[in-house]
Amino acid sequence: MAMEPMDLLETASEGRRHRLNSWVAIMVAVLATFMGICKVKDDNIVQQMQQDQAKSVDSWAWYQAKKTRLQFADATVDQLEIQALTAPQKALPLIEKKIKKFKGQVTKQAKETEEIQAKAKGYDDDYDKWNVHDDQFDFSDALLAIAISLFAVTSLTQKRWLFGLALVPTFFGVLYGVAGLLGWALHSALASKLLGT
Repeated sequence: MAMEPMDLLETASEGRRHRLNSWVAIMVAVLATFMGICKVKDDNIVQQMQQDQAKSVDSWAWYQAKKTRLQFADATVDQLEIQALTAPQKALPLIEKKIKKFKGQVTKQAKETEEIQAKAKGYDDDYDKWNVHDDQFDFSDALLAIAISLFAVTSLTQKRWLFGLALVPTFFGVLYGVAGLLGWALHSALASKLLGT
């Protein structure tokens, strides 16, 4: 039994539609899986950023307290040195002892203040380092969501050119996701500016 020309066209059209829908389904499944993997890593990075931020805030608060102690000890030394100029001879040994004690405090507080400041800056730098990777995952997520939307429209409209168009955000979304997973220094200032606060 021979097939009519219209039947042949419909069969060929159904075959193309089936192949295109299969490719769309494969791409969506692969991208959704990849996005899930990236989401786990991104959540871990966000937790690390939150810890660094909390430690930074605590360190800067401790730095301010140490700085206040340093200024208090320094002002006390100045005040005692002025008192020593007009104090009776009998009081001088006690004043000099106190001056020595508070000068020791000044030295100690100055050293500790510098150490705490360096520690706080370290947490800030670590936060900034993690933020680059967080931005990569955010950019990847946005691009892959666009790609999945384009694949969905491709399946509905059966326009092959839309499938090709969807591959552009797919490529860059996967690139940024891999960069985040592998710790590459790939960063888009423009994307961060557009997507950031």
